[in-house]
Amino acid sequence: MIPFADIQKARILIVDDQESNLLLLQKVLGAAGYANLLAVSDPTQVPDLHAAFRPDLVLLDLHMPKLDGFEVMALLKAAVRDDYLPILVLTADVTHPTRLRALEMGAKDFLTKPFDQVEVVTRIRNMLEVRLLHNQLRNQNAILEQKVRERTQELRETRLEIIHRLGRAAEYRDKGTGLHILRISHISAALGRAAGLVDERREVIMSASPMHDIGKIGIPDSILLKQGKLDAEEWEVMKTHTTIGSELLSGHDSVLMATAASIALTHHERWDGNGYPQGLAGEAIPIEGRIVALADVFDALLSERPYKKAWPMDAALQEVDALSGKAFDPSLVGALHRGLPQIQEIVHNIEAKVLTQYKL
Repeated sequence: MIPFADIQKARILIVDDQESNLLLLQKVLGAAGYANLLAVSDPTQVPDLHAAFRPDLVLLDLHMPKLDGFEVMALLKAAVRDDYLPILVLTADVTHPTRLRALEMGAKDFLTKPFDQVEVVTRIRNMLEVRLLHNQLRNQNAILEQKVRERTQELRETRLEIIHRLGRAAEYRDKGTGLHILRISHISAALGRAAGLVDERREVIMSASPMHDIGKIGIPDSILLKQGKLDAEEWEVMKTHTTIGSELLSGHDSVLMATAASIALTHHERWDGNGYPQGLAGEAIPIEGRIVALADVFDALLSERPYKKAWPMDAALQEVDALSGKAFDPSLVGALHRGLPQIQEIVHNIEAKVLTQYKL
């Protein structure tokens, strides 16, 4: 139940071309404790007044000059749309066709002229109670929807945090910094943007790419951490990190995990078909695999490793250009050049931006 004191605070708009009716209704409602009253005799003012006053109830005469009550209801219905606005029709016309038309136009109840004061107060109170209950339910639903959005965002952020931390765990095993996967993530997003991928797809690839080498947790340390070149047998074992990663990430129906599994499996495929594990070529390689393959190599060239110094940007670009159409999708190499200003910023600044966030 709505407290009567709250009902008395409701806003009521009274529309009638007869001043005597306006004065009577204001007097009756004022005596009943209603203070938020707005009366108007010109129905053409109703749309603007409704927008400014935002009434909880409209008392509406049907037969008026300029605009009749039916036309006013049509205007209000268009303005209110999904909201619930009770309209109490004031009329001396009690014929069935008139009442039926008013109900079809949105009227919720009727007051017959001449007015019975007790009936006026009772019907208005009943309609306002329904209106305020509707508002209460709508507000509760809005609060619940906001809580669901917040919880969904929290779960999403937690999931992404787990993905990044697992990716870093795999990265630490053989490179030791954890920053490589973060740079790859942002470079992949920049490549996707320059290649024209839609925002949602870019975000998924950005979020999934940190897991590209998660399969390395299944590679023996004697191979993964070996100083020097791997022999043929060891190299075959190393290549299985792609299938191991795919197996670890497969089996979940989310787009994010499916993309992560695809990236893990295909980020060592080559445009010319000489990659692994499946020997896919050209556009048979999923776009996410092609993007991360380029981002991975490009960042590796620019990064210092125990076995090499970081390459200058110009030299890294030359190497990528030389591998266009061989290791890399030529269209993505073009996207790399178009997105180079943003990619350079990522390469140079990502460490400062993420050290605090990820507590590295």
